Amino acid sequence: MNRARGTEALRWLRHALKWLALGVGVAILAGTASAWFLLALAWATETREAHRWLLALLPVAGFAVGWVYLHAGQPVEAGNNLLIDEVHDPRQVVPVRMAPLIFLSTVVSHLFGASVGREGTAVQMGGALADQFTHVFRLRAEDRRILLMAGISAGFASVFGTPLAGAVFGLEVLAIGRLRHEALWPCVVAAVVADQVCTLWGVHHGVYSAGLLPALSVGTLGAAIVVGLLCGLVGMAFARSTHGLSAFMKQRVAYAPLRPMLGGIVLAGVIWSTDAWRYAGLSLPGLAQAFTEPLPWWDFALKGLFTSFSLGVGFKGGEVTPLFYMGATLGNALAPLLHQPFPWLAALGFVALFAGAANTPLACILMAMEVFGVGIGTHAALACAMSYLASGHAGIYKAQRVEGSKYRWRR
Repeated sequence: MNRARGTEALRWLRHALKWLALGVGVAILAGTASAWFLLALAWATETREAHRWLLALLPVAGFAVGWVYLHAGQPVEAGNNLLIDEVHDPRQVVPVRMAPLIFLSTVVSHLFGASVGREGTAVQMGGALADQFTHVFRLRAEDRRILLMAGISAGFASVFGTPLAGAVFGLEVLAIGRLRHEALWPCVVAAVVADQVCTLWGVHHGVYSAGLLPALSVGTLGAAIVVGLLCGLVGMAFARSTHGLSAFMKQRVAYAPLRPMLGGIVLAGVIWSTDAWRYAGLSLPGLAQAFTEPLPWWDFALKGLFTSFSLGVGFKGGEVTPLFYMGATLGNALAPLLHQPFPWLAALGFVALFAGAANTPLACILMAMEVFGVGIGTHAALACAMSYLASGHAGIYKAQRVEGSKYRWRR
């Protein structure tokens, strides 16, 4: 009996140390990649704002990105969906070229004014770099699944500065209705260390304040539910419109580089003619405004349209930061109607819309507490859970599987 216990303890220790080492290795690569990427994005944004004539070259930039992916990036063009598919059904190691391709193409998209995000890039870099350890250590398929999940967690955590949310995101994003708890330790290690690595490179993340948090009451709990409901519906509409436009463009424009080129012509024309510069790139100044002053009610919808169009025609980047913008400005617009402080509702919308669009409510609840403080936890949980429920089984990640329905209808 004692010998069996000793053997079991040794196996446990080997498992913990193995994934500690692998998680730290993944974190160093992903955290470094995210840091360089965020620094490059800051440069691209500052350059675009200082030289707005660069917007005129958006169609050329779109064609260039499309051409590069057509000739060198077809194996990795599926992006986040490729990583999710490889976790579910491991086939072959993700080519390392995914990391530099998505890095450069996203920076180009931001430099010339496309309305895209950054999470997709960090997650793809983290996953692709992590998967290279499969070659080095000749890992089995099950270990490779865990390694990819750790890479996803590390990329997400480091690009947003939210290690707890990043750890759970890597577990939750793969499928609706199932969490892979065997990957919890590797994902936590990778997320926490990657966030620290990114910070050591001198990168600082945006700080947002929800203001004075209201006490729990029928009114505030009801407001959280309403915000969650509307965020879920908006998230579902965003995901479906983005996927729909992408499918439409592929049907109508056979030559891939022409899709972002044509889209770039439309996007640049609209931004220039309507002075809609606030919707170019990440739109971080507009996001910050949602926490400091009332904004027009249509602000969230316009950002959604610009981002859905940019991604649908083929520009590279992520969806999450635009979703933060949409959620925060939607919450801001709802504040007068619900008679609640707009910074607080902006904070709830910030996480709730992402929760519904990505089907990751647990990660978003943790993100709310990491970004805005633990005091927002109860209201954020209600908003994120309702958004998750209201968004149906649609989502921004097409490869995400449904392994358990969100609903249990009574018969």
